[in-house]
Amino acid sequence: MLTKMRRKLSTTQIIGFGFLVAIFSGTLLLCLPIASKLGRMTSPIDALFTATSAICVTGLTTVVTLEHWNYFGQFVILLLIQFGGLGVVTVTTSILLLLHQRITLKERILIQDAFNMNTLGGLVKLTIKVLKGTLLVEAIGAILYSFQFIPEYGIPLGIWKSVFHSISAFCNAGIDIIGENSFAGYVNNPLINLTTMVLIVAGGIGFPVWWDLIRLVKRILKEKMDPRLSLKKMELHSKIAIVTTSVLILGGAILIFILEFSNQSTIGDLGMPSKVMASVFQSVTTRTAGFLTISQSSLKESTAFLCIVLMFIGGSPSGTAGGIKTVTVAILIFTTLAVIKGKQETEVFSRKIEFAYCKKALAVACFSFMILLLSTFLLAVSEGASFIDTVFETTSAIATVGLSRGMTMELSWIGKMILVITMYLGRIGPITIALIMNPQKQKKIFCSLPQEGVLIG
Repeated sequence: MLTKMRRKLSTTQIIGFGFLVAIFSGTLLLCLPIASKLGRMTSPIDALFTATSAICVTGLTTVVTLEHWNYFGQFVILLLIQFGGLGVVTVTTSILLLLHQRITLKERILIQDAFNMNTLGGLVKLTIKVLKGTLLVEAIGAILYSFQFIPEYGIPLGIWKSVFHSISAFCNAGIDIIGENSFAGYVNNPLINLTTMVLIVAGGIGFPVWWDLIRLVKRILKEKMDPRLSLKKMELHSKIAIVTTSVLILGGAILIFILEFSNQSTIGDLGMPSKVMASVFQSVTTRTAGFLTISQSSLKESTAFLCIVLMFIGGSPSGTAGGIKTVTVAILIFTTLAVIKGKQETEVFSRKIEFAYCKKALAVACFSFMILLLSTFLLAVSEGASFIDTVFETTSAIATVGLSRGMTMELSWIGKMILVITMYLGRIGPITIALIMNPQKQKKIFCSLPQEGVLIG
């Protein structure tokens, strides 16, 4: 029966329904008394909020993870984070492979849509590479974390914290088991800061960029090609993702450093190296990670607004990050420049971008912005908090970031439900729009309506 139902569902419906099933299952497990430290049943709304936040790799929490959940509860949260980071399609395909089940054409099409690929060839191998690459990077991250956490907490607990935070960082979830102040106690610790930032960027840059970089490195080593020449052979997607990510991280860090330089509640009392590190970390964590080393509520409003912009943009496509994505923003900017310059086509790195992708980028950005406006309005009505705090909270939810200026744990049940829906839509919304707008899935139209102009601007 499940097989027949799966065949009737579209790719978009399968992804959306898969996340709902995972959220519902996680909620049931987290409600159980065996999941909390007090041995009592957790409020369904808090369990639902936590499960949604973990599955959507957001990081917003209504209870302190370390204080409320025991090891079983934390393990459930970690599984949900890993599931949400890899995605419904990747996890399902991996399970089928482990069970030695045949991957049908339907599953291959799902994989193709999930990774936004143009061919059905090698998709199963790609899924295996994604799974192996994820586990490898998370293992390396856990080893690096262990140099800090094992001496600090002992072997069993230190290993658990290392594994938990490595997976949470790579999946851009931002949920921690340190305490209510996240990584604030490690603001001067280069090991924790650098490891976390590398994991965040590695997960958020997107798997297609991974394979492109690996292919180029192999080519350089085998053919002894000039690295500068090999960069020209990089895929256009990778170029846009890497350049846009670099500009946003560097630009964000510089602006945060300038704006918060004398703010004693954030980086004002830190030494110069720590100020730089904290500024870079804040810029990186807005890539939808959610960890923090400085107080978010103490940020100046100008800095908070900058973080809102960075959060809304998010990471890159086909990765573990959220937001409308770096490539989306880049295409919109270059399309705008093309219009200003009077060009008929969008050009990036001496390549033409098909108009269908420009429409898709616009659809993703508009959809996310409309949801942001609606959720901000509803949360403002239900909670009555300051405007900047409300926008910060809803942007963090829809972009699946997890940073908060202190609103999350003070939310009413209505506010919690608003953010639950916002997190869910933020996780699947842009994907859904992208799949619907996929030009390869559109039916050919053999007739067109009369054309007529309108006034713009």
